Amino acid sequence: MNYSAIITDIEGTTSRISFVTEVLFPYAAKHLPDFIRQHQQLPAVACELAEVRKLMAQPQADAERCIAQLLEWLAADQKVTPLKTLQGMVWADGYQSGAFTGHIYPDVAAELADWHGQGIKLYVYSSGSVAAQQLLFQHSDFGDLTPLFSGYFDTRIGAKRDVSAYAAILQQLQMPPRQVLFLSDVTAELDAASQLGIATVQVIREGQSAGKHKTANDFYQVQEMMQ
Repeated sequence: MNYSAIITDIEGTTSRISFVTEVLFPYAAKHLPDFIRQHQQLPAVACELAEVRKLMAQPQADAERCIAQLLEWLAADQKVTPLKTLQGMVWADGYQSGAFTGHIYPDVAAELADWHGQGIKLYVYSSGSVAAQQLLFQHSDFGDLTPLFSGYFDTRIGAKRDVSAYAAILQQLQMPPRQVLFLSDVTAELDAASQLGIATVQVIREGQSAGKHKTANDFYQVQEMMQ
């Protein structure tokens, strides 16, 4: 089957699920306090701290109180916008300093390059912010992979289990759904995409339960299905 575009998830699909929980989150927890203390006067950081104060309903809270609240949200894995933004800033420092690289499976790096060479447009759709997505692929285990991608989507376009999100993506791609392939490890996300006629493959790397979709253990098997 020939596709004009392939959209891929990240966690559990291109990258190890535990990369976020075992590398990124601990790094943020360790370095976020000092990052805020050192950079709280920068406009971008000050803006996010103002949002933290609004959410706390404590407009006079000092930096240390904001730090404590951010660490509480982080420990509870709360999807709070200023936390995600500040985390992204800390991760950018980590990537750029070489503290870690973005985990990418070897088959992913190989097949993304092959598909790009075939003229297939490649996109990412992940719950992580577009900035975080770009950092991971720019500083990946296999170097800068961002030139392979034509675009990125996050939850600003819609929740990943909602059909409306995939309708919005199709609208942006301006392609018939049958020309688009979506790769994810999560059955509910694939269910939503398939309702619009988007082709789907569930990538099963870490013992996920298979649904009704075609399955592949890696991107090499996805490529075999496409032939």
